[in-house]
Amino acid sequence: MTDSEYMDLAEALLKAVERGCDRINDESDADLDNQRVGGMVTLTFSNRSQIIINLQKPLHEVWMAARAGGFHYRWDGAQWMDTKGHGEFFDHLSRCASEQAGQPLSFSS
Repeated sequence: MTDSEYMDLAEALLKAVERGCDRINDESDADLDNQRVGGMVTLTFSNRSQIIINLQKPLHEVWMAARAGGFHYRWDGAQWMDTKGHGEFFDHLSRCASEQAGQPLSFSS
């Protein structure tokens, strides 16, 4: 994968996370705040816990830090998959966000 291809795919992921936050706030009382600075999105929950998603350009990875731990994702040609077998990015983000919010939250590409 070229750097340009990585950036297109990674940028689409970050935009999907931002759209997901907007949709969740419109459809629920989750009160999920998201802030983006460059290649990093920080999700802040009403209990002040956070999930941080950031791009790792040199490695062509996306990293996520949540209460459950730190996770690395690589594009497998179809989706962003955890490098240690924790599954697909959006499914995993949904599980971590639901846990931190104390209610079911769903993110998708």
